[in-house]
Amino acid sequence: MAAFLLSVHVVAAVIFVGSVTVAVSLFPRYARLALDETTAATAVPGVQLLHRVTRAYAALALAVPVFGVAVAAQLDVLGDAWVQISMALTLLAGVLLAGVVLPGQRRLLDTVTAAPEGSADDGATVAAPARIAEAAALVRRLAMVSGVFNLVWVTVVVLMIVRPGSTTGV
Repeated sequence: MAAFLLSVHVVAAVIFVGSVTVAVSLFPRYARLALDETTAATAVPGVQLLHRVTRAYAALALAVPVFGVAVAAQLDVLGDAWVQISMALTLLAGVLLAGVVLPGQRRLLDTVTAAPEGSADDGATVAAPARIAEAAALVRRLAMVSGVFNLVWVTVVVLMIVRPGSTTGV
């Protein structure tokens, strides 16, 4: 049973958490392009897709800690430090995703898909410079948080492989 649970845990982590980390990482790059009026038309659909992937796979990724706890309980390692630290880091990643990344992505999407606020001399519509500056600052913040989010997951993976303090070895 432990082998089955571990297999589901690892496959779910690769597919669901992996997809979220890629989408979270790519979002700031394409959001920058969506804020630039010369590339917005082609970048906005990509930003919308990355947000949908982040949101949908974040929900599916909830299976990862569920099966992880089941595996740890089955192997009687729930009290081990590496498991406890991994669970705390997973919670941190979830808080970053739900509290910073998803709301930030939503705000940026609202900005890049909102009706333009003015028009240029040539008749083209443009967003207000203040709104663009605010959105650019949010993109920088999301880029930083996505790096931290991914570093948290890398740390969890290393803990799962190395299992410091474990008597079973690598």
